[in-house]
Amino acid sequence: MQHLTSQNFSTETTRGPLPVVVMFYAVWCGKCAMMKPIVEDIEKKYRGRIKFCEVEIDECPLLTADYDADTVPTFVFFRNGQFLGSMQGIIDEDVFERRLQKIFRNS
Repeated sequence: MQHLTSQNFSTETTRGPLPVVVMFYAVWCGKCAMMKPIVEDIEKKYRGRIKFCEVEIDECPLLTADYDADTVPTFVFFRNGQFLGSMQGIIDEDVFERRLQKIFRNS
């Protein structure tokens, strides 16, 4: 997953042809640590079709506030620079993948 900051967030979520998933996480968050390998597995399946990025909430408090990501992990979805929605918490890999397909299919 590409690490995003306040400086590159806008560029990385708006440029390029691929839809984008951003995981807002915290290094101290156990739930985030549980979700990271799941997201990395899904990222491998969708390499070249969906771009996966991460934002550490303590490094980027303004982005965290902008996307209501104070509960971590929070996943935010973009296509063509447009915010499509978000989901939070621990999500089973199959459920995550189905939601991902639905969000990007319907956009």
